[in-house]
Amino acid sequence: MASSTIESSLGTLNKDSFVSLLSKLIGESKFVQNNPPELIPQEDRIVNHVLDSLRPYSTESGGGPLVINHVAYHSGRGNLIVEYPGSVPGKIVSFVGMHMDVVTANPDEWEFDPFSLSIDGDKLRGRGTTDCLGHVALVTELMKRLGETKPVLKQSVVAVFIASEENSSIPGVGVDMLVKDKLLDKLKSGPLFWIDTADKQPCIGTGGMIPWKLHVTGKLFHSGLAHKAINAMELGMEALKEIQSRFYRDFPPHEQEKVYGFATPSTMKPTQWSYPGGGINQIPGDCTVSGDVRLTPFYDVKEVMKKLQEYVDDINTNIEKLATRGPVSKYVLPEENLRGRLTLSFDEASAGVACNLDSRGFHVLCKATEEVVGHVKPYSITGTLPLIRDLKDEGFDVQTSGYGLMATYHAKNEYCLLTDMCQGFDVFVKIISQLEQD
Repeated sequence: MASSTIESSLGTLNKDSFVSLLSKLIGESKFVQNNPPELIPQEDRIVNHVLDSLRPYSTESGGGPLVINHVAYHSGRGNLIVEYPGSVPGKIVSFVGMHMDVVTANPDEWEFDPFSLSIDGDKLRGRGTTDCLGHVALVTELMKRLGETKPVLKQSVVAVFIASEENSSIPGVGVDMLVKDKLLDKLKSGPLFWIDTADKQPCIGTGGMIPWKLHVTGKLFHSGLAHKAINAMELGMEALKEIQSRFYRDFPPHEQEKVYGFATPSTMKPTQWSYPGGGINQIPGDCTVSGDVRLTPFYDVKEVMKKLQEYVDDINTNIEKLATRGPVSKYVLPEENLRGRLTLSFDEASAGVACNLDSRGFHVLCKATEEVVGHVKPYSITGTLPLIRDLKDEGFDVQTSGYGLMATYHAKNEYCLLTDMCQGFDVFVKIISQLEQD
């Protein structure tokens, strides 16, 4: 089918249908907040609305060509694979990553109800409009249109709506299991577009994340006798400064970061500080500094973790050489055979991803974006999307895009723009049209 025929057949987004579906999805957002153990999402509440839209055009109902597979590994927490079959075996394009869970929202902190859709001009407001129920509704409308119009395509078009993207503390729920069970294997033969970013431009790079904790042990004592204490806070401050200095020496800005347009290089910084408590006149004997490393994908996560541990081991061995603060500040008390000590630990780390800039999927996405949006400017951030790194490692040609707003991602008063979602639909149609010519 000629590209112009495909585009005229699929047309543009049905705004009324899209907003109606999105209203139903946002109405469920309270029940798909993902923050275990308190809040465990029930993604099937979203699945049911998607099925209501697509089932009339499915082989299941006899009303159309869509092949629907509802796959659940935990009760009430399903994934949905929807396929519009093409005529040529092995020729395929997929839209994946539209997740049916959301981050939490406190209604007391919002200017409007986060759990019901409200409309303010072009703004569609509510939790999940940008991330990612807006994309669930958008891709549902794409598959519905394929089922309605039944264009003759060489390629199959597959949509994969997933559970459990926002929090991985309950394993074995979402796309990781679909990959493990080989339910997505056939998607490897064509471009896979992960639809869960923002701002209508290709996101071509993401960061890895290494959450760390640095526990500092000193000696608690009265603040009027500072010479008898090892101040855990001072030790933590100076040690962290030294660790950061070594990190930035060993992992400086990488030349590929400019190619991919990363907003920042790799960073290592504290984000939390805690101590057991005590009086203002007590020098603390313990404290814990926590933070993360955000790592561009051109460095190896395991190598960074190894280096951080080496830094800590060296500081512990040579703690007398660490800078102090004032004439009686010290980290060793020889007369008591006491030495300050650092203990480093890590939570689960994840690697970043650099998309393949030579792939057909990337070129098609860029051309479609330029034609619809008017310009194309791929970008990269050190935010994490660990699931797409896993897919890339499994051999999928992963490209990423999204049509919400980065400024409202995970934010209070979340919203997306209807005009942006309309452009997203147009981009999808042009992707299908271009690939059909291969």
